[in-house]
Amino acid sequence: MLDGPFDVFALIIAIISFLIAIKASSQATELRRRIRSLEEMLYAQRPVQPPPLMPAQAEAPATTAAAEPPPLAPEAATTPPPLVTEEISPPPLEPSTGAAAPPPVPEAAPGFEERLGTRWVVWIGGLALALGGFFMVRYSIEAGLLGPGVRVFLGGLFAAALLGAGEWTRRKESISSIAALPIANIPAILTAAGTAVAFATIYAAYALYDFLVPATAFVLLGIVAMGTLAAALLHGPALAGLGVVGAFVTPILVSSGKPDYWALYIYLAVVTAASFGLARIRLWRWLAVTTIAFAVLWIFPGLDTEQVQVAPHAFHAVAGFVLAALLVVCGFMFGPSMEDGEIEPVSSGALGAYLFGAMLVVLSSAHADLALIAFTLLVGGTLFVAWRAPAATGALGAAAATVFIVFAEWAVRANPDMLVLPGGPMPGVGPVAIDSAVTLHLVTAAIFAAGFGVTGFFAQGRSNSVIIPVVWSAAGVATPIAILVALYARIAHLDRSIPFAILAVLLAAAFGAATEALMRREERPGVATSVALFATGTLGALALALTFALEKGWLTIALALMSLGTAWISLQRPIPVLRRLAAVFAAIVTARIVYDPCIVGDAVGTTPIFNWLLWGYGLPAASFWGASIFLRRRADDPPLRVVETAAILFTALLAFMEIRHFATGGRMTSPPSLLEFALQVCVTLAMAIGLERLRLRSRSIVHNVGAVVLTAIAGFISVFGLLILENPMLLSSVNVGSLVFNLLLLGYALPAVLMLLLSYAVAGHRSVAYANTIAGGALVFALTYVTLEIRRFYHGPVLLYGGTTSAEQYTYSIGWLAFGVALLGVGILVNSERARLASAAVIALTIFKAFAVDVWTLTGVYRALSFMCLGVVLVAIGWLYQRILFRRQIAPTPAAPQTGS
Repeated sequence: MLDGPFDVFALIIAIISFLIAIKASSQATELRRRIRSLEEMLYAQRPVQPPPLMPAQAEAPATTAAAEPPPLAPEAATTPPPLVTEEISPPPLEPSTGAAAPPPVPEAAPGFEERLGTRWVVWIGGLALALGGFFMVRYSIEAGLLGPGVRVFLGGLFAAALLGAGEWTRRKESISSIAALPIANIPAILTAAGTAVAFATIYAAYALYDFLVPATAFVLLGIVAMGTLAAALLHGPALAGLGVVGAFVTPILVSSGKPDYWALYIYLAVVTAASFGLARIRLWRWLAVTTIAFAVLWIFPGLDTEQVQVAPHAFHAVAGFVLAALLVVCGFMFGPSMEDGEIEPVSSGALGAYLFGAMLVVLSSAHADLALIAFTLLVGGTLFVAWRAPAATGALGAAAATVFIVFAEWAVRANPDMLVLPGGPMPGVGPVAIDSAVTLHLVTAAIFAAGFGVTGFFAQGRSNSVIIPVVWSAAGVATPIAILVALYARIAHLDRSIPFAILAVLLAAAFGAATEALMRREERPGVATSVALFATGTLGALALALTFALEKGWLTIALALMSLGTAWISLQRPIPVLRRLAAVFAAIVTARIVYDPCIVGDAVGTTPIFNWLLWGYGLPAASFWGASIFLRRRADDPPLRVVETAAILFTALLAFMEIRHFATGGRMTSPPSLLEFALQVCVTLAMAIGLERLRLRSRSIVHNVGAVVLTAIAGFISVFGLLILENPMLLSSVNVGSLVFNLLLLGYALPAVLMLLLSYAVAGHRSVAYANTIAGGALVFALTYVTLEIRRFYHGPVLLYGGTTSAEQYTYSIGWLAFGVALLGVGILVNSERARLASAAVIALTIFKAFAVDVWTLTGVYRALSFMCLGVVLVAIGWLYQRILFRRQIAPTPAAPQTGS
C-alpha cells in the first residue's frame, strides 16, 4: 500500500505519463503509416521520365527519322502501351524495353508478436523505471536508510539519469546506420519517466520536507514543465502532453495563503506561449486545444471573492488572446496557413474561449471599468483578426454573444424589479442599481454597435465563400439590436422612451441604407443572404422603435402594421426573407394576444364597440388582410398562409371579444348568456358565408379550412349554447324580452336564416351531405323559434316556469302545421325540392305529435279541432301534390284527317 502523499502523487504522475505516452505514440504511429501509404500510392501513379538518348542515337542521320516506319503488328495497333511507374528509387530502364515496374506491395500490419516486442515492452519498461524510482525512495524511507536530503538528492539524480539516457538513446538512433523503429519510441519513454521523477522530486522537497520555499518550488517545477515542452520537439507528442499537464498543474501543487495572481498569470502566459509555439511548429491541434482549455479554467480562481483582482485576471485573458491570435489562428501572423474561404474551428474557438474568460471577469467584478475596457479590446481584436484571417470568422458569433450577455446582465443588474422584494429592498441581496459607470457602458455600446455594423457591411464581397459574409452580416445586424434592447432595459426600465425610439429609427435607417447599397452591388457569394439579413434588421429596428415609443396596446397595433408594411415592401423589393418577416410579425402579434387577450389588461373601457378591443383586434385584422393581398400577388406560400390565418383569427377574435364585452357590460370574466351565444352564432355564420364566397375566388386552402372551422364553431355553440345550456325553455331562466322583437328572434330565427344562406353558399361546391346538414340545422332552429315564440305568448318573458295548458298544446300543433304549409308553399313557388322535403319533415313531426301527445293531453274542443285541422291540411297537401306538382299531362286526341270533296 501507499503510505503517504508522496507515494500517491508519484503513482498518479507515473500512470498519467504512461497513458499519455501510449496514446500519443499510437496516434503518431498510425499517422506515419497512413502518410507512408499515401506516398507509395502517389509514387506508383507517377510516370517515369524517358531515359536520355545515347550519343549514337542523338547523332543518327535525319534521313532515318524521315524513313517510312515499318507496319504495326495487330497487337501494337490496337493495344496502347502500358504506363510506366517508378519506385522511390527506380532502377534505370533499358531503352529497348517498355515494361512497367510492378506497384509497391503495401506493408503488412504489425502482428501480435511485433507489437509485443517493439511497442508494449518499451512502454511497460518506461513505466517500470518511473515506478522503480518512486518505490526505491519509498523503501529508503521505510527502512530509515536515507535522510530527507539524501532522498531528494537521489530522486533528482535518478531523474537526471533517465533524462540523460533518453537523450543518449535518441542521439544513438539518429547517428546509427540502422533506421530506428518509429514505434519503439525508447528515447521518449525514458525522457517522460525522467520528467515524471523530476516533478515528483521537486514537489517532495517542497511539500514533504520544506526544503524549498513556494517561490523556488514554483520556479523549479515551471522549469521542468518548460523543459518537457522543449524536449517534445525532439521526442514527440508524449512529452508534449506530459509537459502541458505538468505546467498547468504546477500552480495547484505549489500554493500559499496569499495567492499572487500576477506571478501566476505571468507564469501561465509563458507556459501558454511555449505550448502554442510547440503546437504551431509541430502542427499539433490537440496541444493547442488542451492549452486553451487549461488556460480558461485558470480564469476562475479568485472570481468568487468579494474583491476580485481585476488587473491580473484581465491580463491573463488579454495575454492568452494575443498569443492565440499570433500562433494559433490560421492565416494570421505566425499561425498555420489555410485556404481562403474556410472557417477553422480551432482558430475561431481559441478567440471565443478567451472572450468567454474576459466576459467572466466583467460579470464577476460587477462591470468594473478595467474589466470592461479589457473586454472591449478583445472584442475589437476579434473583429480585426477575423477581418484579416477568414479562418477565425466563427469567433464573431462568440463575440456577439458575449457582448449581449455582458449588456443584458448589466440591464438586469440595474432593474429595480429584480432588487425589491415584497418586504422592501434587503441589504446584501443583489448589487445596487448604480454599481458601474453608465457613461463607460454607453461609450462601449456605441463602439460595439458601430464596429459590428460597419465591419458587417464592408465585409460583403471580400470572400469567395458563402458562409463568411453571412456570418459578418448576421453579427453586424444582431449585435446593435441586442445592445439597443439591453440599454433600453437598463436605462428606460422597459417603459415608454422617445429617445430610444429615435435611436431605433436611426438604426433602421442605417440598415435600410445598407440593404439598398448591397442590392445595387454585383452578385457575389452570400450577398443575397446578407441583403435579407440587413432587411430583417431594418424591420426589426422599426419594430423596436414602435415598442419603445408606444404603450402595450399600441405596440400590438404597430407590430401588425409592420406586417402590412413588410408585405408591401416585398412587392417593391423582392427579397424572399421579407415575406417570412411579414409572417413572423403576424406570429408575434398572435403570441402577444395569447399572453393578454384584452391587450391592455383591465383598461379596455366600458363603451360598447368603440373601445380598446376595436383598435387592438380590428387594426391588426385589417393589417393582416391587407398584407395577405400584397403577398398573394407573388405566390401562395407558407408566409402567405400564416398571414391569412392571422387575418381570419383576428377577425373572429374581434367579433367574439366585442360580443363578450357588449353582453357582459365590460366585465370580461362574467359567465356567458343567451345574448352572447346568439350574437356569436350569428357573426360566426356570417363570417363563414363570407369565407365560402372568398375561397371560390382565392382558391386558398386557408380560406377553405377557415370556412369549415367557423361553421363547426357555429354549430358547436348552437347545439350546446343555444339549444341546451341557454335554452329558455329547458335550463335558462333568462328574460327573453318583448313578444316579437326579443332574444328569440336573435338567437333562433336569425341563425336559422344564416344557416339557410350558408347551405346555399356551399351547395355545388362541397359535398351534398355537408350542405344538407347545414340546411337541417336551419330547419331545427326555425322550428325551435316557432315553438319558443308560442311559449312566450302563453308564459310571458320568462319561459322556464309554468305548466302547459291544452290551448298552448293545441297552438303548438297549429303553429307547426302552419310552418310546414308555409315551407310547402315556398317550395312550390320557387320549385325547391329541399323546401318541400323540409315541409314534409315538419308535417310528419306534427302528425307524430298529434297521435303521440295531443290525443292524450288535449281535451274537449281542442282535441277535436287539432285533428280536424290536421286532416284538412293533409287533404289539402295531397290535392296540391296531385293537381299542381305531379299533374298528369293528358295527350290531346289527334284530329281526323279531312277528305277532299
